[in-house]
Amino acid sequence: MTPYLKFGRLIAVLYLIFSGCAAVYAQETASKPTEKPAAKASLQDSAPDKATIPFQIQLLETHLRFEVNGDSRKEVHTIVKLNNAVGTQEFARLAFDYNRTFQQVEIPMLRVTHANGGTSEVLPGAITDAPNPAVEKYPAYHDARMKSVRVLGLQEEDTIEYRVITTTTHHPLAPDFWVEHTFDRSGQVLEERYELDLPSSREVKVWSSRDSASFDKNESGEGGEARVLYSWKYPASRASSEASRKADSGKASPGELPTYLTDGDVAATTYADWPKFMRAVQKFFPYSAPLSADIKNKSAALTSQDKTTEERLRRLYSFVAQKIDTVELPLVVSGYAARPAEEILKSGYATPEDKCVLLISLARAAAIEAKPALTGLHLQKSYRFAVLPTVFTNIFVLAIDAKKQIWMDPAEPVTPFAVIAVNLRGKPALLPYPQSDIGFFENVSTALPFASFQKVGVTATLKEDGKLYAKVKYTLRGDNELLLRVAFQHTAKEKWKDVAGLLALSDGFRGVITSATASDPMATKEPFTVEYELTQAKFVDWAQKPVRIPALLPQIGLPDTSSKSAGGGIELGTPLDVETTETLLLPAGTTVQAPAGTMVPRDYATYASKYGSTAGTLTAYRHIHFLRREVAADRAMDYTAFVHAVQNDQAQYFVLERGPGTKSSASQ
Repeated sequence: MTPYLKFGRLIAVLYLIFSGCAAVYAQETASKPTEKPAAKASLQDSAPDKATIPFQIQLLETHLRFEVNGDSRKEVHTIVKLNNAVGTQEFARLAFDYNRTFQQVEIPMLRVTHANGGTSEVLPGAITDAPNPAVEKYPAYHDARMKSVRVLGLQEEDTIEYRVITTTTHHPLAPDFWVEHTFDRSGQVLEERYELDLPSSREVKVWSSRDSASFDKNESGEGGEARVLYSWKYPASRASSEASRKADSGKASPGELPTYLTDGDVAATTYADWPKFMRAVQKFFPYSAPLSADIKNKSAALTSQDKTTEERLRRLYSFVAQKIDTVELPLVVSGYAARPAEEILKSGYATPEDKCVLLISLARAAAIEAKPALTGLHLQKSYRFAVLPTVFTNIFVLAIDAKKQIWMDPAEPVTPFAVIAVNLRGKPALLPYPQSDIGFFENVSTALPFASFQKVGVTATLKEDGKLYAKVKYTLRGDNELLLRVAFQHTAKEKWKDVAGLLALSDGFRGVITSATASDPMATKEPFTVEYELTQAKFVDWAQKPVRIPALLPQIGLPDTSSKSAGGGIELGTPLDVETTETLLLPAGTTVQAPAGTMVPRDYATYASKYGSTAGTLTAYRHIHFLRREVAADRAMDYTAFVHAVQNDQAQYFVLERGPGTKSSASQ
C-alpha cells in the first residue's frame, strides 16, 4: 500500500476507469453477451429478488470440446427471462468477440418467446459481422471481430433463447490449449452446466475449485478415439460435490485450483511447465532475427545525438510510447501472434505487445540488449504450480544497461520512462528469453527512476460574508502522478473541471469548481501539475462564537497495521515525500488562535506541522516523509503511536473571531 493524500481514494477509481485494464480472455472466445462481474458468495447465498435485477438467466449450458491438434468447438446454450425495460435494452443487441484468423462464430438459433403468447425467430439479416470497435480505425487488426445480433420488439417478461457455436482451428499456439471458467455466484444465473470434453491421448492438467460445483468424469472410446468428459453443475449441494470428489480419485481427476491464478472455478492446460510455454512464444518475439533496413535506419535517426545507452533507450521509448498509437486489445485475442516490427513502424499503431516488439527491435538496432517480459495482476510467487497463459495481462520490455535493469511499459503514452504501474511492480514476470536455464521468472523492479513527492499549495481568501475563494495546485512525481496523467489524458479538456471536482471533493473541499488546468500529460520528463479554483458560499457563519475551521489542506492517509508486507511487516510502499501548505487571507479585524504544531521523527518516516497567523493571514504547513518501504512487525506499537500522532494533529482547528464593529453575515 502506498501512502497518499486523501485523493488517493479518488485516484484508485480513476485508475480503474482509465488504466485500460483488459479483461481476461480464455483461449476460446466469450460466448455470453456482456460479461457480468459475479460476486463471490457461498453456495448457500440466495438469489436476488426478481424486482432488483433486469434479467434472469434461467439456464446457461456450455460444452467445450478440444481435439488432439488443439482445435476446439464451444457451444453455449442460454435461456434468459427479461424482468423489466432495462433487461430488454440489455438483450436488444447481443455481441460476441472472436478472431477470424483462427476462429468462427455461428448463431444457429435465436428465439424469443413472448409473454403475451407466440414465438419469433431472429432472421439472418439481423446478424452483422464487423471489426471490434476497439480496432475500427486500425485495419491491421480487423481480424479482431464482433458478431452481433439485433433483437427487435422485446418486451418485459419475454424469454430469449439462443445458441452460439465458436470453432477454433490452427490457433497460433496449437497443438497446446488451455481454458478457464468461472461460475456465476451473483444469483443472476439460476442453473449453470459446464462440460469439458478432452482427448485421452493428450496430457491435460485439470483443476476445479473446492466450492465450484459437483462434477462427474466419464471415459469413452478406445485408442485414438478415447476421450474423457468432465461435467460440472452449479449450484449443487456441498454434500454432492464432496461425494463426487471422493468417488473420483483417478489419475486425471481434477486437482484443487491454485488460488493465485484468478478467481476462476475450472481450469485446464496442456502445458506441463513454464519452459514449454516460454519456448512456444519465442516465435512471436524473435530475439536474434535479422533486422530490416527500415528499423535500422529509424533507430539510427532517433538516437544519432545521444551519447549514452540510457539516453538512446529513453529516446526510443518515447518514440514508441507517444508516436505509435496504442490499440487496446488483450494479449490472448491475437493468440500472442505479433506483427513484424517494420510493419508496425510503417502503420504507426500497435497493440501493447506489438509496441514491445517494435521497441525491442529498435533497441537491438542501437546495440542495446532488450527482451520481452510477460506478467499479470494475478501472478504471484507460486507461479510454479500451473501454466495458464490467461494469467498474463501485461507485457513489458526489459533492457540491460551495464548490468542495470530498465523495465519499460510503452503501452500508455503518458507513462514516464522506466516507470511501471504500482499494481504490477514486484510481480513475477516470465522471460521468453531467460537470463539462465534455471530462472524463467524475474520480479518486476519495485524502484522508480526518480524520487516520489507530492506538493499541494492552497491559496485562499475568506470574505466578510463567509464566502471562500480558493486556488489549489498539485505538483506530483510518482504513482499518483501516473494515474492523474492517465485520467487527464483520457478526458476532454472541457471536462477537466469534472475531474478536478472529484479531486476537490475527495480532499474535503466543498464548493463549485470555476476553472481547472493541468500541465501536458505527455510531458513526462517533468512533474505533473493540476490547478483548480473553487468558491464555497457560507464557508463560515460569523454568527457563531467562536468560529472553528480546519486547515484547508488534504488529509494525509497512512497505511494501517493491517497492510502486511511479504516479510510480515507493515507495508508503507514506495518512499514518498508529501508537503502541503496553506495561505488564507482573512477579513479585516479577524483574530486567529492557531493550534500548536508538532514534530514526530522516526527512522521509517517523519512528520512535522506548523500553524500561525500574521496581519490577517492564516498559514498552515504539514510535511510527512516516508523513508522506508516497510516497518518491522515488532515495531507495530510504535507505528500505531506515530499514526495516532499524525491523525491527532490533522484534527486540530483554527479559532477565528471578529473584532467589535466588523460586519458579519448575520448583520448583512
